[in-house]
Amino acid sequence: MLKRLRMVGLLVALLLGGTPVLAQGPILPQHSDPSWAASYWNNTMLSGTPALTRQDANINFNWGTGSPDVAVSADQFSARWTRYIDVTPSTYRFTVTSDDGIRVWIDNKLLLDKWGDHPPTTFTFDTYLGSGHHYIKVEYYENCGLAVAELSWAEKDSGDGGEWKAEYFNNMTLGGAPALTRYDRAVNFNWGTGSPAAAIQADHFSARWTRTVELTAGMYTFSLTVDDGARFWVNGHLLVDAWYEQHATTYTDEIYLPGGPVTIELQYYENGGHAVAQLAWNGEDPSPSDGVIVDENDPGFVKGGTANGWRTVNEGHGGRMLWTYNNSGGGYNYNWARWYPNLSPAYYEVFVFIPYRYTTTAQARYWVRHTNGYKLRIVNQSTQGDQWVSLGTYYFSGDGSEYVSLADVTYEPYRTRLIGFDAVKWVQR
Repeated sequence: MLKRLRMVGLLVALLLGGTPVLAQGPILPQHSDPSWAASYWNNTMLSGTPALTRQDANINFNWGTGSPDVAVSADQFSARWTRYIDVTPSTYRFTVTSDDGIRVWIDNKLLLDKWGDHPPTTFTFDTYLGSGHHYIKVEYYENCGLAVAELSWAEKDSGDGGEWKAEYFNNMTLGGAPALTRYDRAVNFNWGTGSPAAAIQADHFSARWTRTVELTAGMYTFSLTVDDGARFWVNGHLLVDAWYEQHATTYTDEIYLPGGPVTIELQYYENGGHAVAQLAWNGEDPSPSDGVIVDENDPGFVKGGTANGWRTVNEGHGGRMLWTYNNSGGGYNYNWARWYPNLSPAYYEVFVFIPYRYTTTAQARYWVRHTNGYKLRIVNQSTQGDQWVSLGTYYFSGDGSEYVSLADVTYEPYRTRLIGFDAVKWVQR
């Protein structure tokens, strides 16, 4: 009642011409905006005076080869949408589809940056939104051809779903609100000198991963590799306490678990230099656990082709991968890569890791060079995300001349697919 009386008094004072009340901090709306404030430009740089301003109910456009409006050209245009939304506190998954470039900010933090020409491609990101109002800004440009701009979001299921809840902080103490909250399929990151995401700095950051898993009764061995510090709990038991700067170091410990739900928490910080955080336990990873792995950062990896055709993202095995657009056929402008292992003479089963994203081709053509010749294996990357895929078992002499190769030639329509280049593993049989 007292609050209501104060509000009535304030309104009366304003109506009677009393001294205006100054706002403390930024002025925010009291409810979600009913639509997007949209501006369109007849250039790809959002520069100058907009050719069109209007209110768009949703960002859900597939203009094909057409235009947003008669005032806007069909090619080489750009747009900006802004809006406040009011949500209940939770983690939300945003889904964005665009052709060509798109960027998304939430509360002035750049959470998606895909500012480049590409065919219609869907991107997702997760972020935690607290109670109250949040400001969303979307920028988009269309170069030529098809034009698509779509954005939606939904509250993410809070169940485990085989994923880790990951909270990243731009400090080394896990202090304050996370700069980024998302769900990670595994804690298996080697960021090198890079960063976990665009919202996180490359040095002086920290992270917390939490998860509840169902495990049968028995002894479990946990293995943790970190650079720099980490603390690790299983069911409230502190198994690793290594909260200090160090080169990549592996810790292992055993614990008996009685069966049922098990809570796991890993805290981590990075000071400077290389950043590594990798966690596994016996029976947790269904992929082959032993073997020789060659990743794109390793000496056995070589690549060639057009330098500006390669893209790098902090995803995939070890937290980093390469990708390219596909070529429709062979020629002088295609990109290729080879993975050379260091092996002893024996039979090995060969596995390739297919990342979760940037893998839309159905015709990834892997060549296995082994002692007895060559073998072509075609993998549908679009249906095999985030797992190891076997290319078969072969005999390798270990003389250094054997390899696995992959090129961006898929014989699909030119630049309509993405090919992921990630780790290759040899497991002795």
